[in-house]
Amino acid sequence: MRQHLNRILQGLPCGVLVTESGGQVSLANPETRRLLGTAGESELPGWLRDLLERSQANRGELEYRCATRQAEWITIRCAQLSAEEGGSSIFILQDVSDLKRLQREHDELSRRQALAEMAALLAHEIRNPLGSLELFAGLLAESDLQAEERDWVGQLQAGLRTLAATVNNVLHFHSQPSPGLAPTDLGQWLRSTYDFLRPLAQRAAVRMELTQTLDGVLVAADRHRLEQVLLNLALNAFRFMPGGGVLKIHGGLGSPAEKEKEKEKERAVVEISDSGPGIAAGNREQIFHPGFTTCPGSPGLGLAVCQTIMQQHGGTITVHSETGRGTTFRLEFPGWGAKP
Repeated sequence: MRQHLNRILQGLPCGVLVTESGGQVSLANPETRRLLGTAGESELPGWLRDLLERSQANRGELEYRCATRQAEWITIRCAQLSAEEGGSSIFILQDVSDLKRLQREHDELSRRQALAEMAALLAHEIRNPLGSLELFAGLLAESDLQAEERDWVGQLQAGLRTLAATVNNVLHFHSQPSPGLAPTDLGQWLRSTYDFLRPLAQRAAVRMELTQTLDGVLVAADRHRLEQVLLNLALNAFRFMPGGGVLKIHGGLGSPAEKEKEKEKERAVVEISDSGPGIAAGNREQIFHPGFTTCPGSPGLGLAVCQTIMQQHGGTITVHSETGRGTTFRLEFPGWGAKP
């Protein structure tokens, strides 16, 4: 029976440490030695004696941050035998490092969720007056203004549209309701977005070129979200061409990706190419990760939002880039139809 109990004690997943009235260790199972980093000496080190005395006085469960590699956090509970039973002190030790780590991760997630909710609320509140400002700036741009005043309005429009892009990215990322899909003419979408981007391009000294053969090609889409995709890609390109450059937008019908699917319809494809410095090879796999950015002050949501929106539409976004030779983003839509 003693051997059987010893085997059970040796295999317990928690530590069991027994000390006698004089403080000598009479029993320490392997888990105890692992947690405390001791070899089972009969005389305990000073720090461990103090810890055990605190546990005895605490009359409950005591948490302790270990100085060993084996466990970061342990809990200790003491059971005291009476003098008639021998007066031994039995300490139960348990490794709670994983539990503490999960608790920290949960707390961090809760904080991030609270920040996300606050950011989304602020973005929603900002978007309403921002829309009014954009409307009035557009009316000013259409009025009879002097050349210098018209330039001021163009700068104002560019600033408002950049701010609107940031606000919409926060809303798209932190609150993603299903898109409202409707037949969308890709040619009209490209032309209207191109016009929307012109003030931004002028402020960045970037020449834009649009070539497309998608007039009359319809896809089921949320037009506003697709506009956000092009806006994010263009703003990224402008940031990486501070001295000016060229941004090319091309839209057309591409061939099916696989030869065995030749009977399927060609895919509608849009490519956005810039003449910037390109993306470093080590960053290409991370650019769609939320929060990743190489621009100081940027929240790193733009490309993550682009990928999310394309996935919501059943499409894809891919990137091809060579250092020093620019970057091309390719948008592919799953199917299309023509106007009757």
